[in-house]
Amino acid sequence: MTGPKLNEAQSPAMARAGESSGTRAVAKHVRSSAYKARVVLDLIRGLDVRRADEVLALTQRDIARDIRKVLRSAVANAVNNDGQDAEELFVVACFADEGTTLKRFRPRARGRATRIRKRTCHITVIVARMSDDRLEILRAKAEGASASAAAARRARVDASRRRAEAAQSDGVDDVADEVTDEVAEEQEAEAVETEAVEADADAADEDAVAETDADEADVDEADAADDADEVSDVEEPAEAEAEAESEADAADEEKN
Repeated sequence: MTGPKLNEAQSPAMARAGESSGTRAVAKHVRSSAYKARVVLDLIRGLDVRRADEVLALTQRDIARDIRKVLRSAVANAVNNDGQDAEELFVVACFADEGTTLKRFRPRARGRATRIRKRTCHITVIVARMSDDRLEILRAKAEGASASAAAARRARVDASRRRAEAAQSDGVDDVADEVTDEVAEEQEAEAVETEAVEADADAADEDAVAETDADEADVDEADAADDADEVSDVEEPAEAEAEAESEADAADEEKN
C-alpha cells in the first residue's frame, strides 16, 4: 500500500491527504509482513506516546518490539529536531507498507520446487503535539489520579496506624491475660501441693494409729501368755500331788 494514508487524512492536524504536520520515523525492510505489523499499529493509533509505549511493551508479538523502536525514534526526532515536549505528543498516524519480498525455493518430490516468500514491510510512525483541550483533559486526569493516589495512600497509612494501635492494645491485653493465667496456675499448683501434704499427714497419722494398735495387741497377747503360764505352773504341782496321793492310797490298799 503506497501513497496517502487514510488515517493521515482523517486527522485534523493534516491539511490534505498525504501531508503531515508531525514528526515521523520510518523503519524499512523490517522482516515481517505488513499484515502482522498493521494488527499492532491499530492498537496505538491516536494514543499519547506514554500510553502507546506501555501498550507496545505489553503486546505479545515480535513485531511490537520493532514498532516500539520506531515510536521512540519518532519521539526523539520531535524532541531534538522540532523542540517538542515528549509529554505533549501523541501518535497522529502509523501505518505499514509492503516492502521487498525475498523469494526462496524448497525442493519437493518428483524434482519439483516450492516457492517461499519472505515478506518485509516499511513501518512509519508520525507523532504530533496534542491540542490544548486534550492536554487540559489529560492534566486534569493526572492531577485527579495523583490526588486520588495521595488520598488512597493517606487512607492506607491511617488504616495501618489503626491496626498497629489495635495490635498494641491487644498485646497489652494478652500480657495481662498471660499474667492472670500464670497467677492462677501458681495458685492451683500451691493448692495441689497443700492437698498432697495433708494427704501425707493423714496417711502418717493412720500409720501411727495402726502401729499403736499393733503394739497394744502384742502387749495383750504377752499378758495372756504370762497368765496362761502362771495358771499352768499352779495346776501342774496340784496335779502331781493328787497323783502322788492316789498312788499312795493304791499302795496302802494293796498292803492291806
